[in-house]
Amino acid sequence: MIPQSMHSSVKTLYDPSMSSGYVLVNVEPGSESDVHKEALNLDCVTDANILFGDYDLIVKIEASSMGEIARHVVESIRAIPGVANTKTLACAEM
Repeated sequence: MIPQSMHSSVKTLYDPSMSSGYVLVNVEPGSESDVHKEALNLDCVTDANILFGDYDLIVKIEASSMGEIARHVVESIRAIPGVANTKTLACAEM
C-alpha cells in the first residue's frame, strides 16, 4: 500500500491557456512531508509529489505566464520553511 503522503493531489484540470512549469525541490532532512503539505496549499500549485532520488519533491505550477511562474517560485515555493533549493523546468508551449 502506498502511504497517503506519496499520493498525487491534483487540484485543477488542465487549462491550455495557462503556462506550466515543474519545480524540483530539495528540502532540509525530515521536512519532506511539511514542505509537501505547504506547497499543496499554494493557489499556484496544481500537483505535488514526494520523490526518491536527487530531489525530494516535484511541484507543478500553473500561471498566466512564465514570468508569473518565476514569481511564484521565488516568492512562494522558496519561502516555505525547509526548502533548501529549487530547479524550475518550464513546459514547452507549442
